[in-house]
Amino acid sequence: MLGPVAPAGDCPALECEDVGVRFRAERRTVTALERITLRVPAGSLLTVLGPSGCGKSTLLRVIADIVPPHTGSMRVLGGTPEAARRARQIGFVFQDAALLPWRSALDNVRLPLEVGGRRPLPPGSKGPEELLALVGLAGWERALPHELSGGMRQRVAIARALLGGPRILLMDEPFGALDEITRDRLNEELLRIWQETGTTIVFVTHSIYEAAFLGREVLVLAARPGRVRALVPIDLPEPRRLPVRETAEFMRQAAHLRAVLETC
Repeated sequence: MLGPVAPAGDCPALECEDVGVRFRAERRTVTALERITLRVPAGSLLTVLGPSGCGKSTLLRVIADIVPPHTGSMRVLGGTPEAARRARQIGFVFQDAALLPWRSALDNVRLPLEVGGRRPLPPGSKGPEELLALVGLAGWERALPHELSGGMRQRVAIARALLGGPRILLMDEPFGALDEITRDRLNEELLRIWQETGTTIVFVTHSIYEAAFLGREVLVLAARPGRVRALVPIDLPEPRRLPVRETAEFMRQAAHLRAVLETC
């Protein structure tokens, strides 16, 4: 029995209670996450920051029902991760856009409609063409992946993850391989998309500045094993634009995040 996905507004998007994850590797057991307790309100944008090996990606995979927790409990939209996954309430964007090279941008966005039972879009949700326009790719519908820049390919991946109107979007270092100018532009675009859709976003990054600019809260994880070091609120003027990163207040908050990381 999976249990229902709770209606919007009735519960937090995510609730982790003492979540732990272990892996078996080279004849030994590795603890990837230990006693993770966290509550993420619906509609928020949480960034996750920490050193390599602290379990950031593993945490996303627990939320997405890809990796089961060995201890504790994970609630997604008031139900189990499996229930949210089966209801297609979770979108996932990886560091690699993972587009099919023989399909156009539009056909790559359409792909989820062709797999997993070919379910139709929920009433009122945006179609593939509308989502490409939302991510700034109107006019590029017929372009193949090799005709798109790295940033444009990631926009296609975001549009694909938003198909069907998921209530949670998980993003695992989606801009990490991009040049700084493209990354900055996509940071602003992501905030615009978040504000337009109201989707809860959990965004993993290695960049202190990206974490502070995007996140309304920053979850800092310590490594070996991965555990919560701090949950840092970020108070900056809204709407956020790139020039805010040059202000004294932004630099103060970024410096605080760096100091927390140095204790991990």
